[in-house]
Amino acid sequence: MPSPVSPSDHVSPRAALPAAQYAASRHAAWLGAAAIITDEVGRVLLVHPTYREDDSWLLPGGVVEAGEHPNVTCRREITEELGLDLPLSAVLAVHSFSPHHPDLQPATACPGEVRFVFDGGTLRPDQVEAIRLPPEELSEYAFLQTRDAAQRLRPVDGQIMLAAYRARLGNTATAHLADGRYILDVPALGRHDVHVRYRPLWESPLHRGPVPGPLPVQQAWAWCFIPDGRVVLVADPGPRGALPMLPGGTVEKTDATPEDTLHREAAEEAQLTLTDPVRLGWVLDETGEVYGGVGPNARLRLAARVTAIGPTAVDPATSHPFARLLATPAQAAALLGWGPPGTRQAQLAAETACERWGLPTARPAAIEEIPAEGVRLS
Repeated sequence: MPSPVSPSDHVSPRAALPAAQYAASRHAAWLGAAAIITDEVGRVLLVHPTYREDDSWLLPGGVVEAGEHPNVTCRREITEELGLDLPLSAVLAVHSFSPHHPDLQPATACPGEVRFVFDGGTLRPDQVEAIRLPPEELSEYAFLQTRDAAQRLRPVDGQIMLAAYRARLGNTATAHLADGRYILDVPALGRHDVHVRYRPLWESPLHRGPVPGPLPVQQAWAWCFIPDGRVVLVADPGPRGALPMLPGGTVEKTDATPEDTLHREAAEEAQLTLTDPVRLGWVLDETGEVYGGVGPNARLRLAARVTAIGPTAVDPATSHPFARLLATPAQAAALLGWGPPGTRQAQLAAETACERWGLPTARPAAIEEIPAEGVRLS
């Protein structure tokens, strides 16, 4: 049976309307292209234009010229603005901006804009050193945590930046937005307003041997693996967004061992039941400032196998439940903002899970939220 066809499908626009009238009836909008570019610890690159009266910042990018494709625009603008030639690996977001949006500057005759946001990748230190700005157009650049970056952008630009970056981190489909809001399902990172937790301390190396006797262990965190090779992250919501972390926490006087700390904290924060924790190594905290200036101490890193995930519960320390996410070790390392040392630690944890428990290497997938009722593990 032939497919039903609308009568209008048999009539060409030229036959229905004079060409000029038909062209005038079509929706017109500006086109723009920008890129998410980060440094090795996950901070987002912004540039400061000299021509904006409100002093707001921008993602690298610009206006699509007549006859130009957005991906060509983006690479051209990156070269003109930063002096770099960067490949683009994906379309992270497509945004439709209405002509009456409140972020539009007064007296701007804008018919609306469609903006494409591409993935410009991660810059090596030598590439950062090679950045050269056109002084007549841009006064400075900065790599910023996403929470700080959103404050320097106009509100709608901040919403676009976050959606695009979360699509990259979460390995989700291209984010489709209208006036800064998702028009389709909101992914887990967006639902919980998750930001990268950038912590310079974690650039310290992971020491593989035993913790030296005189050095107290103040903290125990673990890469907690489910059977498919993914790990559990918890995210503590706050007024400026949720920051992800591995399950674990501060060693209390009532904990006989750091492993006891891990079991207790994983149950309280994420309702995890763990087995067979194994020490991967430790990171040196030279000051212990976060613990009241206790001096040098060790922060233990472990891997453990998850045998059960229970229903969401209130964390006793914060009096509210944490968001619980499933991510590959590589995705978790990116969200934790530990840079190359974190990537190496994630690889070590994954190798340990494979060798010790026979778990597979996690396949690339979208970051998911653990449902409130918990998960039954095989």
